[in-house]
Amino acid sequence: MPSLAVLLVISLAVFYLAHRFYGRLLAKLLGLDSAKVTPAHEHADGKDYVPTNKFYLLSQHFSAISAAGPIAGPIIAAMWFGWAPAFWWIVLGCIFIGAMHDFASLVGSVRHGACSIAQILRSYLNPRSYMAFTLFIWLALILVVVAFTDITANAFVTALDIAMPNATPGTAAPRVQIEGGGVASSSMMYLGLSLLMGIVVKLWNPPLWLVTIIFVPAVGVAIWAGPHLPLTMIAPGDIPNLYWAWGILAYCGIASMLPMWLLLQPRGYLGGFFLYLTLGGGFIGLLWANPEIQWPEFTSFTADNGLPMVPFLFITIACGACSGFHGLVCSGTTSKQIDREPDAHLVGYGGMLLEGVVALLALACVMHLSTDSELAKATPDKVFGVGVGSFLHELGIPLQFAVTFGMLAFATFVYDTLDVCTRLARYLFVEFTGWRTKTAGVVGTVISLIVPAWFVAERITDKSGNLVPAYKVVWPLFGSINQLLAALTLVGLSLWLAKSKRGLAIRAMVGLPMLFMMGVTITALIFQIIHGANTLLVTMGAVLLALAVWITVEAVISLWQGRPAAKQNEYEA
Repeated sequence: MPSLAVLLVISLAVFYLAHRFYGRLLAKLLGLDSAKVTPAHEHADGKDYVPTNKFYLLSQHFSAISAAGPIAGPIIAAMWFGWAPAFWWIVLGCIFIGAMHDFASLVGSVRHGACSIAQILRSYLNPRSYMAFTLFIWLALILVVVAFTDITANAFVTALDIAMPNATPGTAAPRVQIEGGGVASSSMMYLGLSLLMGIVVKLWNPPLWLVTIIFVPAVGVAIWAGPHLPLTMIAPGDIPNLYWAWGILAYCGIASMLPMWLLLQPRGYLGGFFLYLTLGGGFIGLLWANPEIQWPEFTSFTADNGLPMVPFLFITIACGACSGFHGLVCSGTTSKQIDREPDAHLVGYGGMLLEGVVALLALACVMHLSTDSELAKATPDKVFGVGVGSFLHELGIPLQFAVTFGMLAFATFVYDTLDVCTRLARYLFVEFTGWRTKTAGVVGTVISLIVPAWFVAERITDKSGNLVPAYKVVWPLFGSINQLLAALTLVGLSLWLAKSKRGLAIRAMVGLPMLFMMGVTITALIFQIIHGANTLLVTMGAVLLALAVWITVEAVISLWQGRPAAKQNEYEA
């Protein structure tokens, strides 16, 4: 068996070849044309529709799609089933399903005037299906906002005190301690730098290289300064992170209404670079140390909690190989910024491959652990933060700074997704109601944040008698919701390709993954309904299953009846 370093180098080479050849084939079959006017130019308003340099946009897009999923999913799946099944699904799933899904979603949205996936589906099905699908997407976004708000707020109040992995035999393992207030302080500085960068770029338009060499190192200063200037905000009672959670939701509301140039684009660019540094530094440190693979290659076809590897390997890894949430970002914010159609290859296909690299780095953080390690029982954020910190430490970076860097990287992955989710919920509200005014945007944003504000303040008693966040009752369904969203997105894209008389090759490259994802999701939902731990989970699972069957049947009927494609704009005219 190859070493961990060799295995990951081969994986990176395969991803590069996939982008160069398979991605280019998809671009050719989709007929990308640099001469066509994209919605970013056609509807340019300086707020939501903003033509953007593809490399600047890639960083923003990558930052938006890379949430907790590609980190937590591979770590949990490896702990349940072993590292090998997770590794192969990440590599093959990214190339042939996840990256294709993102690329096609982005192109499909651009070809339909930068509208949402729900609107694309509406063009080929009936209004009932559109309404149901839109509600489903909105609820999925709300669940993401609730969960990621709680995760981020918890990181701001929880101290880390854990032994580092791979200590020299016979010696005590060094321990690392980080206060949550330090991570919170670094995060606030990072947001402040993003706002400052947005203003500088807007007013003076300096060269991108100059902006990069000034503001990217400034993020490093924020990481160093955070632990020295901790922000402590502990709420009394059973919910110590409540004040932070409400503050984060308030930030989401404001940030989602700001022009893209002021916060979303610069924050995404800085966040993307920060994540590039995390990946680059993590992999270089890993290659330098070349740690032995200690985690079992395969453990069992059934996890300790009773979940079978098929289909829950695919459901658990989720964003690490394929994510329906990505389709919302592609068709929500990113499609409104594509400068030229060919840019979608780098941003859409390449962006998902970068997320696959994140998933591989997260998997490596487990692969080098022994099963009796203290980290083997830790939460995914700690496994990732300490794992990346240990790799960076191999390069001579001080341990405290390295682990703080890793923990802030995890927080950044999550944090950057929150206001994007809120912005997407606003877009959906405006599309669904047809109420296209500034007031509508404010109302849509407020409505989309009221539910999360209640959920983060609510605690329930679980089966063990412990108080847990209310959203965790239905959180086991999140993987299924995400994968179902990807499957339904591929249904809509398959209808578009069929109705617009695209070639058989591209229809197969989209349609076959759609059948696979639909089969995996339906199987997982049936299992969760049968073995559901509570009435709410079973009810939601049944609703999701009914929705999947409904839209699939509607799609088959539409194809059978030969319903004509709706003409959204000049692309499809």
